[in-house]
Amino acid sequence: MKFGTYLTEIKGVSVYPIISLVLFVAFFALVIIWAYRSDSKDIEHFEKLPLEDGQISDSNNI
Repeated sequence: MKFGTYLTEIKGVSVYPIISLVLFVAFFALVIIWAYRSDSKDIEHFEKLPLEDGQISDSNNI
């Protein structure tokens, strides 16, 4: 028995892909909204994080 056969036997299984798509789109929409509304100092702090070598500087104080 193939895996697809199990899915066709479940009642209401077609709602799960729709829920997944809605959650996916909502999450990334919230991230985009957060990115546009956040302060530029916060964004500069996040930009510098990969380049820091464990040193604490004044730019890290948010």
